[in-house]
Amino acid sequence: MRVTIAGVGNAGSTVGSDLVRKGHQVTLLKTSKSLHNEHYEKIKTTKQIHVNDLGDRYTADFVSITSNMEEAVSGADCIIIYIQTNYHEKLIREMVQYMHDGQIVIIEPGYMSTCYFLKHQCPDITIIEAESSPIDCRITAPGEVSVLFKNVLNPFGVYPSGNRDIAARCLDALGYPYEFTKNVVEAALHNPNLIVHTVGAIFSIPRIEYTNGDYWMYKEVFTPHVWNIVESLDKEKMDVLQALGCTKLPYVEACKKRNSTDQNEDALEVFFDYAKNSSPSGPNVPDSRYITEDVPQGLVLLESLGKVLNIATPTCSGLIACADAALQKDFRSVGRTVESLGYENIMHILNEDRKEA
Repeated sequence: MRVTIAGVGNAGSTVGSDLVRKGHQVTLLKTSKSLHNEHYEKIKTTKQIHVNDLGDRYTADFVSITSNMEEAVSGADCIIIYIQTNYHEKLIREMVQYMHDGQIVIIEPGYMSTCYFLKHQCPDITIIEAESSPIDCRITAPGEVSVLFKNVLNPFGVYPSGNRDIAARCLDALGYPYEFTKNVVEAALHNPNLIVHTVGAIFSIPRIEYTNGDYWMYKEVFTPHVWNIVESLDKEKMDVLQALGCTKLPYVEACKKRNSTDQNEDALEVFFDYAKNSSPSGPNVPDSRYITEDVPQGLVLLESLGKVLNIATPTCSGLIACADAALQKDFRSVGRTVESLGYENIMHILNEDRKEA
């Protein structure tokens, strides 16, 4: 399969390398100059990435590593978006100019970015939104990446829902174990970063500053009282999911589905095992993407949905206020909302799924 990955950061580089190893023709597309420039300059020259896959080392040879949008998008069977969700609408607005009917787009993850494809009048394509990336990973040096953890199951939403057979053939070819959620809205709100990145990073700010960035959020921050905040936010998310006709699944149960081969394990123990043994270090600065991405794109969206549905989200709103105050920003002004996604686009997705049912 001809696969283009938009984004040459941690996940794009590592998943791209994994797909090369599986025999796919992979192009990496650099979408901006904001991050990972030294890494990009290195791999653009060599067309190679060296991978440490949990101790198994190999080198991936890419078909192309480029910043040419038209070249990368027009010739792809499948396009995987691996950039921060803050920049999805800008990328999608440009990308749809070069797309054609029959292509498949996978958004890793999406926060309902399917709505942006509808908003900007995409061709007749299949869109797959993931809850999270199938591989946790980091760039360790320019041209080198390391795998930290692999999901045992990857939930995906599909639009239009009648294209699940097309999505299944694509996902089978990519080789990641998967199941389908009810729709892309459900997948978006089960994005784990909505819950643990936001709570974890906001309550990590004192430790990050005290240690000058020598910090490991997953191992340190989720004490019993902070976990109470996680569960309060998670309840608000589940209330919104239920009101939208989606599956009301707690964060830890969703985590267990993605992370554990033994579904009889205690879900909380699965999370803390991941936190202790497989999670990435950091964040190392207070204004990391854990806040600057997941507050405006995740929490602001959840709050906006709650307002439309007349569901109270006091914990969510309080976290947004704390993030605003700490970083001296107005995340609501730049955040993802029902209005920015398009109320009619969200309803179209939900109603289209109900018709299929």
